Order: sequence, then structure tokens, then C-alpha cells
Amino acid sequence: MSIQKKVAFYTLGCKLNFSETSTIARDFSQEGFLRVDFSEKADLYVINTCSVTENADKRFKTIVKQALKTNPEAFVVAIGCYAQLKPEQLADVNGVDLVLGATEKFKITEYIHSLEKKDRGQVHSCAIEEADFYVGSYSFGDRTRAFLKVQDGCDYKCTYCTIPLARGISRSDTLENILKNAKKISEKGIKEIVLTGVNIGDYGKGEFGNKKHDHTFFELIQSLDGVKGVKRIRISSIEPNLLKNEAIEFVAQSKRFVPHFHIPLQSGSNDLLKKMKRRYLRELYQDRVQKIKYTMPDACIGVDVIVGFPGETDAHFMETYHFLNELDISYLHVFTYSERANTEAAIMENPVPLPVRNKRSKMLRVLSVKKRRAFYESQLGTTRTVLFENENKKGYMYGFTENYVKVKTPWKPELANTLQTVTLTKIDKDGNVRFEFVNKEVLC
Repeated sequence: MSIQKKVAFYTLGCKLNFSETSTIARDFSQEGFLRVDFSEKADLYVINTCSVTENADKRFKTIVKQALKTNPEAFVVAIGCYAQLKPEQLADVNGVDLVLGATEKFKITEYIHSLEKKDRGQVHSCAIEEADFYVGSYSFGDRTRAFLKVQDGCDYKCTYCTIPLARGISRSDTLENILKNAKKISEKGIKEIVLTGVNIGDYGKGEFGNKKHDHTFFELIQSLDGVKGVKRIRISSIEPNLLKNEAIEFVAQSKRFVPHFHIPLQSGSNDLLKKMKRRYLRELYQDRVQKIKYTMPDACIGVDVIVGFPGETDAHFMETYHFLNELDISYLHVFTYSERANTEAAIMENPVPLPVRNKRSKMLRVLSVKKRRAFYESQLGTTRTVLFENENKKGYMYGFTENYVKVKTPWKPELANTLQTVTLTKIDKDGNVRFEFVNKEVLC
């Protein structure tokens, strides 16, 4: 009788990576592998890499060492964006046995013929131009929420970004398949779906391998709104130029789509937005925020911003700071610019010194804390619905309202993965919101 092989996964980066890891994990289950936690001893460790920031690159070696410390004889596979961009570099990392590129990762079980350690990692990676077909993915079982991939790749040419080099052209899942996957997720009892992709506002392009749009993002959310069993649908990051009034107005009246938007800004300076080759100016961004807040006053709005882009002067940075300070937004994701190989920005003149980048990053992180606090304070006294997560964190559990207010309460296992109506009452010393139950019965 053969002993069942064990496989463990570690995912770096975005929600899209998490959805793909979950799909790849199901492929291993179908091949007879038993999935275990990454901290446990496994025969095979799969690391899904990211290359958006320099830190994600550096973390890879640490994660490999962690796996081999648990089992020195384990077979280690690298997949994901960094594996596509720097396959030979990853193959040289001590202990790595196999590196798979953007298309090969979805056929990972076909490349594993033996789990014997290699002297050097083997590389199977196509040219990124060949990554022109779509592979659908979705997650469940890993978290309370499910990440549903609807789109992949990007046709934008932002001067700082490696994603088009790592994931290829913009292409979309078919509307029929997305609705089918959403139904599968709802049948598993998962209460919330998060739509994810590289550039989800571009949904419909390449849906059937065509260059044109067969459907639009607006048609996508209209269709998903009719899927029975789904309690909540959350839109992940969407470009401001692709977030149209019709979509905002639809979310405002929807019973499933929640009032939470994450909209990349990157800079509040029009000069820098042009250097970044973004497809909008700050005026359009401001208009999107005002439209959301006019339509949904309690909506949560998150913002991506990059500090230290080449040529960013003190005046440029303060322009961004004041722009964000005056906007009615809820929190920031701050990225300190780092040079990425094969991007236009990497060879631009007037790089910003690292200490200056770090100082500016700290200023915006402090601003983010203030913005989140102000948003949370504006929500005190309101009645919201919370989806509780299923982790016991030092005797406490957390959850999120529909408009992304994070709440905290003592651990009660019966609340996990349930929706509860609560009244938000106060903010604790850690910045989490406390509440009172409107009723203590489990809603669903």
C-alpha cells in the first residue's frame, strides 16, 4: 500500500495569486496528494511568487529555507510572476527543484514525474507572448471569502510595472464560466466573493480569444448580481478610468455588491501620472471619488499610491499628500518605488534617494492611519452586517462590515463564517471597532 504524498503551498502577493494557488491545489488533490499547511512536513512545497515589489523577491529565499528546515528532502517548486520574469535566478536558489512559467504553472502535475531532489532547479518557461490563453481560477476553503478570477494580463504600459511582462496580454474568462464558478462557490456555503484579476475593469477583452470586448465590466457585475446564494460580492482593485458611472450607480442599488472600492491613484501629480503613462489625470480620479461618495456616502474607498518615483520632487510629493489629505477616502496602500528590470522607469533620470523615499512613505502611512480612523469614527452608531472570519487569534476573532470596517470580538466558534447584524459602538486601542449585536441569532 503506497503512502499518500503531501503537498503544501505558500502564496505571495495579490488575491489573484491566491485564487490560482487554490485552483492548482485542487489539481493536486485530484492526483491523490494530501494538502497540508506550509508549516507541516510535506513531500512537495509549491511557492507562488510575486514580483510587484522588491521585498516579495527577497522573501522567496526565506520561504524556501523555511520549507527545507521542515523537510530537507522536500521537492520545491516555484511558480508565479517572479518565476516567469527571473526563472534562471530562481533555479539557482539552493533547494529549488523546479521553476514553472506563466502558462506551465497550470499544468504543474504534468511536470512532476519524480520527487527526487535536483542538483539545480529545472526551468520550464515559455515566452510571455505565448501566454495568450485564459485559465479560470477561484479559491475556497482557504479563507472565509472566495477570490474569483475573472480576468488576467494587462495591455497597459505603465512605466514602473512588470505585470505585463509576467502575465501577458489582457484576456478574460467567459461570462458563462464565471457564473458557473460563482454558483459553485455559493454552493460551498461561502458568503462573500471577491472579484479579482490584473485589470478587471478591462473585463470582456479576449473573452473568446478575440481582441475586442465581447462583454463589459458592467455586464459582468449585472450578471453576477443574479447568482442565487451569494450574499456579498466585493470588487477588488479597479482602474479609475474604467470605473464608469453606470457601475457605481449599479453597486449603489445592488443587494449583493458591497459599497467598497479600491482604486489605484499612484500619484496626485499630473506630471508624474504622465511619466508613469497612467490613463487618467488627478481630476478624473477626484471625480470618481466624489461620484462614489455622492451615491454611497458610507462607502469605503482604498487607494494605491507610489512614493519615490524617478523625478518626484518635494513639490510633486506634497502635491500628492495634499490631494490625498483633502480627498474623502478611507485608507491607503503605500508602495515605496523600487527599480524593476526591463521597465522604462528603471532607466529614468533623477532617481529619488532611498532615505527620501522611505521618509515620504512613512508620511503617507501616517496619513493612512488618520484616514482610516476618521472613516471608522464616521461609522460609529450605524448598523452594519459583519462577516466573521474563522481564525482564533489569541482569543479574538475579526470580521468585516459590508463597507470594510474591521471589527473585533472574543472568539466564538459558532460565529465563524456567519453574517451578523451589529451596531458599531467604539474604537479600541488597536484601531479595531467594537460593537453590540442587534440580535444574537446566527443569520446564515
